Amino acid sequence: MKRVNFMCTAFRDGFQSVYGARVFTDDFLPALEAARDAGIDYFEAGGGARYQSLYFYCNEDAFDMMDRFRATAGPDANLQTLARGVNVVGLESQSSDVIDMHAKLFKKHGITTIRNFDALNDVNNLIHSGQCIANHGLKHQVCVTLMALPPGCEGAHDPDFYVQTLRGILDADIPFDSVCFKDASGTAFPATVYETIRRAREILGPDAFIHYHTHETAGISVACNKAALDAGASAIDLSLAPVSGGTCQPDLIVMWHALRGTDYALDVDIDKVRETEEIFKECMADYFLPPEAVAVEPLIPWSPMPGGALTANTQMLRDNGIMDKYPDLIRAMREVVEKGGFGTSVTPVSQFYIQQAFNNVMFGPWEKIAEPYGKMVLGYFGKTPVPPDADVVELASKQLRLKPTTTPPLELNDADPNKGLEAARKRLQKENLEESDENLFIIATCGDKGVRFLKGEGEIGVRKVDRTESGASKEESSAAEGPAAYSVRVNGRSFQLQIDGNRVAVNGKNYDVDLQPAEAGDMPASAPATAPAAASAPAATASSSVEVSAQMPGRVLKIHVQPGDAVTEGQPLLILEAMKMEVPVNAPVEGTVATVDVAVGDQVANHQLLATIG
Repeated sequence: MKRVNFMCTAFRDGFQSVYGARVFTDDFLPALEAARDAGIDYFEAGGGARYQSLYFYCNEDAFDMMDRFRATAGPDANLQTLARGVNVVGLESQSSDVIDMHAKLFKKHGITTIRNFDALNDVNNLIHSGQCIANHGLKHQVCVTLMALPPGCEGAHDPDFYVQTLRGILDADIPFDSVCFKDASGTAFPATVYETIRRAREILGPDAFIHYHTHETAGISVACNKAALDAGASAIDLSLAPVSGGTCQPDLIVMWHALRGTDYALDVDIDKVRETEEIFKECMADYFLPPEAVAVEPLIPWSPMPGGALTANTQMLRDNGIMDKYPDLIRAMREVVEKGGFGTSVTPVSQFYIQQAFNNVMFGPWEKIAEPYGKMVLGYFGKTPVPPDADVVELASKQLRLKPTTTPPLELNDADPNKGLEAARKRLQKENLEESDENLFIIATCGDKGVRFLKGEGEIGVRKVDRTESGASKEESSAAEGPAAYSVRVNGRSFQLQIDGNRVAVNGKNYDVDLQPAEAGDMPASAPATAPAAASAPAATASSSVEVSAQMPGRVLKIHVQPGDAVTEGQPLLILEAMKMEVPVNAPVEGTVATVDVAVGDQVANHQLLATIG
């Protein structure tokens, strides 16, 4: 029998693929302990979206999480994290010193191995990061990223392309301990997987460690895992219920069952694994489980959205009250992939695709170029597998006021005074925060949200559910009708209310309340019998005033002006954050700011009034 090595992805990719990476450490450690006791000793333990999400949504320190993960898994476990080449653990690419600090700190906080990939398969983006990983005594698992092109598309993403990328890694003399073929969208089909890994085995020799990674999103992960093993793969990735199948990796028990009667065997105590999954289900019982997270999506080959991005983005669509746009978003994905140069649909490129598809749905096809997508087609993240569409490149250059470039991202970032550890150090000093390696890295990779976390102002964005007496969640029982939604103006300010049972969201912030019918005697004596004036329509502004409204839903991230400020046409008034994008709202005319109708942190609806200019 051939023993099949596997990495348990439940506590990193599983969390990202099902809960948008928003999981508290205390909640999952009992399941990790059970997995350890079941004999599992190779875990994905952080990195990727599970780095930023802890600061952005959990108000937790990722380095503390890694320390606790190591303490629970034990000293001998192989703990692996995910890195994105020059992007390390964020959507934005970084400078050389930040990339080096990433490897240094992850080694310090108990990590054994770093899986390192570039979404464009641009080998230049892996050279420095791979060297830093090796220099700090970590094992480097270098990646080739896979996906199937949408049916009818041609160019790259076949065995020849993947072997060419592997040879590029070898020619660049990047130090590595193992090679991973990583398919984040689960769309590469078994024949391609088999031929790619077969040829990689011929090139690398019989002793090389070759790892294969996929998702169940398209329904073919078990078949692809078997094809990889038949072709000579050394290891595969598997997960544990409730974060298995669907948008995540196949379940360990499912793969164990699929291999019965073959020459392969998973070296586990399957009864203890069953016990572990029951404990894990109890740990996660209060988390909202998006229905799309546990379903196979047959249309994914036409719109290759990664499992790890699918639920993260549907969560954001729900948060912004526009989940109805999801089918349109999926349909719009194909065109942005085809015209974007066929970068692999994995973070950060998958997010660029989704952002551009989102803009195409909200503003009209190609009316507004998403900045990250535009910078990708212009070359600012490296070389795409094939040249992007010329018309899209021209649009991006015009809208972003940037010229196409062939300068490597690392060189651009090292020359940027706003990037790097020195810029992060100045920010710490400005905010009177402690200077440490960890804090420098948090600021460099998390920006303003990192500052808010370090200042004790972090927010919670974990989606849990309350249970009714029948045991059904309120999220489930109200799904058909949805929460009641209102737009309210109080003293000239707009508020978006959603009332769902005894949970009220005000501008995106959740409150638990006790709603009871009001009796006449309960009204304050000073209250008018009719609705209060504060909730009525605002007083009419001067006829010359121009209203500035939101063109998409989002959260107010920054406000650059205040009433009385003179502004010029096109000047940024405020910044909205939507779908991981920072979207500037510019003045449509020259004039004086009359009102600012929102505050930082407000969740605004589409077409909501943001400001007026007199």
